[in-house]
Amino acid sequence: MAGHSKWANIQHRKGRQDEKRSASFSKIARELTVAAKMGGGDPAFNPRLRLATDRAKGVNMPKDKIDNAIKKGTGELEGVDYVEVRYEGYGINGAAVIVDCLTDNKTRTVADVRHAFNKYGGNLGTDGCVAFQFRHCGQLLFAPGVDEAALMDVAIECGADDVLSNDDGSVEVITAPNDFVAVRDALQAAGFVAEFGGVTMKADNETQLGGEDAQRMQKLIDVLEGLDDVQNVYTSVILDDE
Repeated sequence: MAGHSKWANIQHRKGRQDEKRSASFSKIARELTVAAKMGGGDPAFNPRLRLATDRAKGVNMPKDKIDNAIKKGTGELEGVDYVEVRYEGYGINGAAVIVDCLTDNKTRTVADVRHAFNKYGGNLGTDGCVAFQFRHCGQLLFAPGVDEAALMDVAIECGADDVLSNDDGSVEVITAPNDFVAVRDALQAAGFVAEFGGVTMKADNETQLGGEDAQRMQKLIDVLEGLDDVQNVYTSVILDDE
């Protein structure tokens, strides 16, 4: 996209997300609990739990809180029974939005999500209305200047699905969701450390919003991400703050 830096946009977006996550151990604890419940309490054999544990350590979550959250998932400690629920809708100018939640009360959660959409210029849609526009995958983003040829060789060898070059010089490595941790670790061992990475819903086609529309869209995303039950918000738009 001419005149636009995908690197700068993702850097800004991830920075905002990390700030919010660091302020809320409770959201990370929910993810630890559900990950352990779904795939067992050993991060070595549970990629989702490994990611959640890495995230918890990255924001200096105390070890006892991490351990207790995992034990609640495995049943060693009594805990709240969280369920995963996804909502889909439309943001500013019809931008596709996916909201992933962990909740113990779906009635409360859907009411909160619907209220946020309605109040800040969006609309809550029906199941499946926008999910087909996204790909569930692992994503690793490398800063402009990385040795793309060498990175591609290692990435493909260790099982990545694709390597994408952006106009601003940044490079994305795409993996299957369950392969993300293995590919990330293999790349790190080869000296390629991503600036950002995670399992995400990546839009097949992105559209750019600027000016007031971008500000309104950012407000909607911020409000959704601020809800207690919301874990992740994905959108098809690139926000231009310039």
